[in-house]
Amino acid sequence: MPVWIFVKTTDIAKVWKGLIQPVRNLLRPSVFLISLIPLLLMILAVVNNDLGPDPAKALALDTGRWTLRFLLLCLLVTPLREMTGWSKLAPLRRTLGLYAWFYATLHFLVYVIFLLQLRWFEISDDILERPYITVGFLAFLMLCVLASTSNKFMMRHLGRRWKKLHRLVYVVGALGIIHLTWILRTDITDAVFYATILLLLLGYRLLAYLRRYRLSKV
Repeated sequence: MPVWIFVKTTDIAKVWKGLIQPVRNLLRPSVFLISLIPLLLMILAVVNNDLGPDPAKALALDTGRWTLRFLLLCLLVTPLREMTGWSKLAPLRRTLGLYAWFYATLHFLVYVIFLLQLRWFEISDDILERPYITVGFLAFLMLCVLASTSNKFMMRHLGRRWKKLHRLVYVVGALGIIHLTWILRTDITDAVFYATILLLLLGYRLLAYLRRYRLSKV
């Protein structure tokens, strides 16, 4: 009887592994393609003139929101990986982080092309005189640094400093939420929602750190 159970359990494990393997193989390509859907929807909205009375502002808000969403999804990968033990989730952090940078770059281009209408000389004035632009631009610069150092070469080159540098992603998230709150001004529901998620992720990170610290002292 125990042998029968062992054989059957082993067979089930093999079947499960066979079923889950294709999902693992398709996970990263699927996330890559799905992450382009917001861009396609925005392009369709532009083509169909569905962006409302102020298309430039609508595009700026959409690209900014998607930047925050991808940034939070990027931060969610590590807790999910640690809770599920599924190591295949790890590469998604880089993919989602790069998409956050991609949509942040679109956000910046919308600001320069449509809101400033390519008046490059006004960028420095905006950054210096408008606090919400200052905060947003600082977050964008940090995100550019993180994106440019997310490859394996930079990981090897920076060593232990790489992890310390990439903790800036939480600062970028906080600055992005402040930037959004300043823009929305009155209806800050979205900003509060994103801030709550960021605080929960920070809380998880803090608890994980305290747990490791306590175990190191045992």
